[in-house]
Amino acid sequence: MLRFAIPLAAMMAATPVLAESWDMPTPYGDSTFHTQNIREFADEVKAATDGGLEITVHSAGSLFPHGEIKNAVRSRQVPIGEFFLSTLANEDLAFGMDSQPFLATSYDDAAKLWDAQKPAIEKLLAEQSLMPLFSVPWPAQGLYTKKEIKTVDDLNGLRFRAYNAALEEFATLAGAAPVQVEAPDIPQAFSTGQVEAMITSPSTGANSKAWDFLSHYTPINAWVPKNIVVVNKRVFDGLDPAVQEAVLAAAEAAQARGIEMSKAETEAKVKELADNGITVYEPSPELVEGLQGIGATMLENWQSKASDDAKGALAAYQQ
Repeated sequence: MLRFAIPLAAMMAATPVLAESWDMPTPYGDSTFHTQNIREFADEVKAATDGGLEITVHSAGSLFPHGEIKNAVRSRQVPIGEFFLSTLANEDLAFGMDSQPFLATSYDDAAKLWDAQKPAIEKLLAEQSLMPLFSVPWPAQGLYTKKEIKTVDDLNGLRFRAYNAALEEFATLAGAAPVQVEAPDIPQAFSTGQVEAMITSPSTGANSKAWDFLSHYTPINAWVPKNIVVVNKRVFDGLDPAVQEAVLAAAEAAQARGIEMSKAETEAKVKELADNGITVYEPSPELVEGLQGIGATMLENWQSKASDDAKGALAAYQQ
């Protein structure tokens, strides 16, 4: 929510100084590198504008739940926010390309996919008066369970945490039962038996203290999803041009910094999982083959339902 505090003396001054304060909701806690990166972004904006624009970060869904952040920015309840991009796949499948299993499995592939995907994303967001500022990938997604998984058949019947439509489809094709669970609720979901397995990043696993409720992790590198930071276009257009430039420069720096943070996070968090007693093992060829088969089926299904812009983005990526 935009807060303007203009004292009477300033209103009467010949050259009033207008400072703005933005509230920024984010879905993840303060220990998550995405949140840490965003706090640096906010600090850089404040410094570059000499306090002319101050962004207050509200982490861990404390201001708006994850699923409401995009619409809160759209409706100008807040001017800026962060969310997990593929949660919008129900609006258009272009939003969910980075969560298609085994389509992009490395940081280089993820960067190439974003380059191909971004024009479609910008167009879709512009229709909602939104503008992307930057995106940052998570570490590649791995498989967490209470036992070693040797083949896809071992997933059959397990209650499987899902955080978007693609993962719900993935779990179903693997014979598992998808259950929608947000990141902050993972420990409780496992401890109560609501879920028994999940695919997520080393970051989320370590931050959730996965060793308290499961025992095995394998880096299947299924996909490299990303968070995106968006701003309300009308609010952004209302900024002084110099402030706009400062925001865009800080956003560019945040994207580059976030990628490096994500890479460092992968190594550090996998080590943390192992140091706390989780068995980290390489996936078997049979498991990889089975998972890739599911990914191929999902991509066929995706193409049968995707918009022309989404199909164009896929074609650009695959060139």
